[in-house]
Amino acid sequence: MAEQKALEDLRVEGDRPDGVVVRDALGVGVAVGLSGFAFGVTSAGSGLTLVQTCALSLLVFTGASQFALVGALAAGGAPLTAAAGAFFLGVRNAFYGLRLSQLLSLTRAVRPFAAQWVIDETAAVALAQPTRRSARIGFVVTGLSLYVLWNVTTLLGGLGAEAMGDTDAWGLDAAGPAVFLALLAPMLKSATERAVAGLAVVLGLGLLPVLPAGVPVLVAALAAPAVLWAQGRRGGDVREGER
Repeated sequence: MAEQKALEDLRVEGDRPDGVVVRDALGVGVAVGLSGFAFGVTSAGSGLTLVQTCALSLLVFTGASQFALVGALAAGGAPLTAAAGAFFLGVRNAFYGLRLSQLLSLTRAVRPFAAQWVIDETAAVALAQPTRRSARIGFVVTGLSLYVLWNVTTLLGGLGAEAMGDTDAWGLDAAGPAVFLALLAPMLKSATERAVAGLAVVLGLGLLPVLPAGVPVLVAALAAPAVLWAQGRRGGDVREGER
């Protein structure tokens, strides 16, 4: 009887009502989608036209890469270097896609369209669900709400920046990095994550005076393998000492 009750409790905990999944997915979509306004302002301040700014959100649709691209351009970086930094940041979405393709198990006809929505937020919501059905609902609701709101707020941010004129005079050039930090900070829960973030900041800021704009972002990406290598080396030394 005790085992049967435990199994029933497990099934109850693992079964999430559709309404709960939709609510959580909408919360993520709305919260992150509003930061599209900051991107619109930052992009306009970097010299991109309103059409170019909106095209980035419509076609690229990965916030980190978009901010990296316009940030490098605003700092005077070459377009090719800026695009390279944005590309390498966007590569992580391909790894999300490998996991989500198994979890969601979508038809071949749908996969090319779903690929546009494979980003940090949709992957996080989908992977947090206990069943395939709830994962699909979370992925679609998060992707749709975030895509629509991100593009609407990008347009509003670009229009607002044009109306204000010089965004640097308003201090809005710092809007993008501020939003980035606000999204990143709550995710740094383990010592390893904090070490990677700290080293990336040191590399990125420390190399700004000596490397072309956009290149420090690429170098900062080496923080993750460097920290993991150091941890592996320390773990090996500890095992050697125990012997």
